[in-house]
Amino acid sequence: MSGRLYVIGTGPGNPDQMTPEAARAVAVSTDFFGYGPYLDRIAYEPHQTRHTSDNREELDRAAAALTMAAGGRTVCVVSGGDPGVFAMAAALCEAIDKGDPAWRAVDLVVLPGITAMLAVAARTGAPLGHDFCAISLSDNLKPWEIIEKRLALAAQAGFVIALYNPISKARPWQLGRAFELLRRELPGTTPVIFGRAAGRPDERIVVQPLATADAAVADMATCVIIGSPETRIIARDGKSDLVYTPRFMAGGSR
Repeated sequence: MSGRLYVIGTGPGNPDQMTPEAARAVAVSTDFFGYGPYLDRIAYEPHQTRHTSDNREELDRAAAALTMAAGGRTVCVVSGGDPGVFAMAAALCEAIDKGDPAWRAVDLVVLPGITAMLAVAARTGAPLGHDFCAISLSDNLKPWEIIEKRLALAAQAGFVIALYNPISKARPWQLGRAFELLRRELPGTTPVIFGRAAGRPDERIVVQPLATADAAVADMATCVIIGSPETRIIARDGKSDLVYTPRFMAGGSR
């Protein structure tokens, strides 16, 4: 008899931002699979077992979790943020699609979480108040040429753009290149938000204009939000500026 496999997100890392639904899944699970730093966010009972793997071993992790669940265990695969946004839900579906037919009998339950762009947006105001999109700058699974095309078209279409996986030791140049491309399409005054570890003790939020935005501010734990031409900054005495994108676009009807 097949067991159940939960796929949860811990949110950005603040324990208060993990949903009660995800917490209930944690309470009933026997085995946990995930990248070490994400598994570290959970408090375990003595009967619960961690199975840690590297961040680039998604398909192997998915196969191991599905195999255990197919054997009757109650398994929890843990992602940061939301498991469906550049995370483990897609890897598990891919594994089920291409792998052992027995995996299709597993009761797969994907539970939503708070993804990084929502946490960063909430800390700065409402930059996602109008149409927006999310793009990963990692070219591990897609060509860089596609990323460049999507960036240009999203900017031309007037989307606010949330960038995931903006920079790493293996990819130190891509965020800077993305800023170069976006400067051709957007005003230099467009706000760029660097949101690192939103809601955690080491949180860092920096807002810079696109014209001088410094890619070195970001690391792999940073979500970068680039405003649209409509995005505004409200200066406030003694308080952090607010960044927001109006719900009504110029030329639209109220």
